[in-house]
Amino acid sequence: MNKNKSYYAVIFSSTHGEIIEGYSEMAQKMEDLAKTQDGYLGFESAKGSIGISISYWESLDAIKQWKANSEHLLAQQKGREQWYNWYKVRICKVEREYDYKR
Repeated sequence: MNKNKSYYAVIFSSTHGEIIEGYSEMAQKMEDLAKTQDGYLGFESAKGSIGISISYWESLDAIKQWKANSEHLLAQQKGREQWYNWYKVRICKVEREYDYKR
């Protein structure tokens, strides 16, 4: 990601039901597919009682195109029907970033 240029983050927070069979494979497939999309910048995730996945994009248009991707739409439907008890999506503009590394 470019520290001198703003970009967008899609923050996906979720909780799962008891049935998670096939979820990890689908999540990996979606991450791999997202990497091929125009405007994709990166991905981070953390899993616990709440899962948080963040994808980074160059523009709102790139996010719209990813949301409308036919394979992604099928994964979203399967998630609602089979895996998720709850989820929330937040789309944020990142104005600045900095980090620390030992």
